[in-house]
Amino acid sequence: MRWEHPDGFVADDDSARVDLDVVHGFLRTSYWSPGVPRDVVEKAVANSLNVGVYAPDGAQVAFARAVTDRATFAWIADVFVLPSSRGHGLGRFVVSTLLEHPDLQSLRRTMLATADAHGLYRSYGFEDLPDPNLFLGVARSPAEIYGQP
Repeated sequence: MRWEHPDGFVADDDSARVDLDVVHGFLRTSYWSPGVPRDVVEKAVANSLNVGVYAPDGAQVAFARAVTDRATFAWIADVFVLPSSRGHGLGRFVVSTLLEHPDLQSLRRTMLATADAHGLYRSYGFEDLPDPNLFLGVARSPAEIYGQP
């Protein structure tokens, strides 16, 4: 599917169009996946519902993905807009297009984690977990997983 932005940007869910160099380039320096190897990003994209945002010249400038079974659950991940393309509302554009995707409309639960965009996600109905005691997780540091200091 394709969505049009008033400033000429296009969002597209065609995973073949995702520029892995752009996505990896951003994610390897992000606070949530420092040092992530390119092959891990490639595998994550291959196994997710992806939305890329592309400038009028076709260059990828934003990205978001949902890890989902497309039936009951989704985890929104790796949402970003390149610094050079901020100020056009592309953060809202990429999140909106992903959340409005037809494959995510009948889910019982959609979740995400963020350190700095709570206001953005609250505007889409995300809220604190009603009973965080129900949820557990296993977290491993990037250094442990990827063998980097």
